[in-house]
Amino acid sequence: MNLKKSVYEGSKRIFYLDALRVMAISCVILIHVYANMRIFILNEYTVPTFNWIITLILGSVPRIGVDLFLILSGALSLGRVWEIKPFLGKRLPRIIMPFAFWSIVLTIFLVVISPYFANITLPADVLTPGGFLAFFYDYIMVGKYSPQNWFFWMILGTYFIMPIFNKWILHADFSEIEYFLVFWLVTCLFDYTLMMPCPIKLSYFTSPIGLVVLGYYLRHTKRKLLNNPHFGLILIAISVIITGILGYQYSSPTEMFEFNRYSIICAITVIGVCIVFKNYDKLKIYGLTKKLNGSFISTVFENSVFSIAKYSYGIYLIHVIVLVLIKNPLLAFCNSYKISFIAIFVLCILCSWAVMAILNRVPYVNKVIGAK
Repeated sequence: MNLKKSVYEGSKRIFYLDALRVMAISCVILIHVYANMRIFILNEYTVPTFNWIITLILGSVPRIGVDLFLILSGALSLGRVWEIKPFLGKRLPRIIMPFAFWSIVLTIFLVVISPYFANITLPADVLTPGGFLAFFYDYIMVGKYSPQNWFFWMILGTYFIMPIFNKWILHADFSEIEYFLVFWLVTCLFDYTLMMPCPIKLSYFTSPIGLVVLGYYLRHTKRKLLNNPHFGLILIAISVIITGILGYQYSSPTEMFEFNRYSIICAITVIGVCIVFKNYDKLKIYGLTKKLNGSFISTVFENSVFSIAKYSYGIYLIHVIVLVLIKNPLLAFCNSYKISFIAIFVLCILCSWAVMAILNRVPYVNKVIGAK
């Protein structure tokens, strides 16, 4: 990669969409680091100290990671003229082949390294053919070492329904799409926030497909308010404040309250984030954006965003194992859980990215690792 020239010059790739993809994978990794560190943090911080509230927000706001991936699917795929067979023929191998490849590689890897890592405990019969097949099945079906794999099964089902919604969007105007999204927000409120059934059955409007439609809408809408980054920042601020208040209200000394990823609060957050990223150049923060535009710093940043975005699916599939391997050594090395949290998060991203970057140079293998 030429660091002196931005990869986006003359490219059809859209920078803010790649930046959203980087945001999405960062949020996913942050949530999993938080899940692994939560027990230590709860023991160190007490309700309602500043550190406790910050930890609560760190464990709640980044839950938009999966939402952002769904929004990107809609932004990039809906509203275009394509037929079902070519669409599925192109999209399905992109998610199935990396999933199958990493499932096989990582289950074998875990079996090989488990005797050398005390925190990796596998079934006693894993070295037998039947035991290994059972462990492999557990891994692909969202097991102890593959909590991230649920995303594969969810996005697979989403791809199956997307051709139906694409036909509708091609013939719908924006008022009809807004009609759909209003009911989607109602399901976010009742089904995933209040956790009570809506009197009207609205299962056809619910997430994850609602987020896919939202992705198309936010990319193409001309409404001034939804293209105002300051409005996006207000939405983010509102959601963070509500998260802090309600989190404090409903948390206990041993458990922090978390909103569902499809809740109305996460919907507000993700809408705000998308608006800000799409219109970041309008912020003009003290002229910084204009000064950095085209500079070496800007080029390096854009190329880094491109690289992480390119490998994001593969990083998603392998980061949990990377986290398992680096967590204990870092915790033993550092006494501060705050520093350990940051170090584990940063190293998890860098190590996962490095694995993908190296394998991307291997012929044939680079076709199945999850690089786009």
